Amino acid sequence: MTATTGSRIGQGSRIGLSSYAFFWQLSDKVAEPLSIHQALERTAALGVDLFQVCDYAPLEAMTDTELEAVRATADRLGIALELGTKGIRPEHLRKFLHIAGILGSPLLRTMFNVPGHTPTAEEAVAIFTDVLPEFEAAGVKIAVETYEQVPTSLILDVIRAVDNPSLGICSDPANTVAALQMPREVIDAVAPYVLNMHVKDFAFSRKDGWVGFTYAGAPLGQGLLDYDYMVSKFQPHQRNINQIVEHWLPWQDSEAETIRLENQWTQQSIEFLRSK
Repeated sequence: MTATTGSRIGQGSRIGLSSYAFFWQLSDKVAEPLSIHQALERTAALGVDLFQVCDYAPLEAMTDTELEAVRATADRLGIALELGTKGIRPEHLRKFLHIAGILGSPLLRTMFNVPGHTPTAEEAVAIFTDVLPEFEAAGVKIAVETYEQVPTSLILDVIRAVDNPSLGICSDPANTVAALQMPREVIDAVAPYVLNMHVKDFAFSRKDGWVGFTYAGAPLGQGLLDYDYMVSKFQPHQRNINQIVEHWLPWQDSEAETIRLENQWTQQSIEFLRSK
């Protein structure tokens, strides 16, 4: 069974899972971390045919042969791949364009900032203007994620200045709350430029003693994400925007409980999106 969505954001849009849907299970926090091949097997078992390998550190160290093996596993399972990284240094983007070519990814999600460097708008415009012809020739689009460390207005200034349909937004309104950018405001602003959606719910909870709050993930449909509003704003632009499931699940009291909840949230997210 495929996980294609209904017509609300485009007939060809898909539900996908991110490596962030397996965040803890792929990490060295657990005794036996999943390999990327095992994560793909889990994705196929859930009836999902799209997987975004996003900020998965081992990917950069893989040889071309190892990357080809990941592609072979995905092909065998009938899973399309997307790719995600951080940073926009030209050499970094070109490295990930090479990886995207091996994996067959038509999209590279990235973020402006990496530790120690946030480019100016002028720097970002120059970089994208330089590298985008290579991405266009390869059929790969770049989607810049909304994130609290870079104002959404700056990202949009860059996208408008570059004015290339191969450069757009990866929408994640949950991220921007930490910069006091309200989700609806961000959704409204980015709607014409969205190429990809990260779908995760979020909520505030009181800390022990009622001193302060924790801002963390919630099961999709049970937090503050106004999913219907978000889709209603993206739909008029008639793009086939893939919806990639992520989680902000805090570590629980045990490894077993963390893994159980991570899997439960993933299943619930898929069911929620399929019901729309």
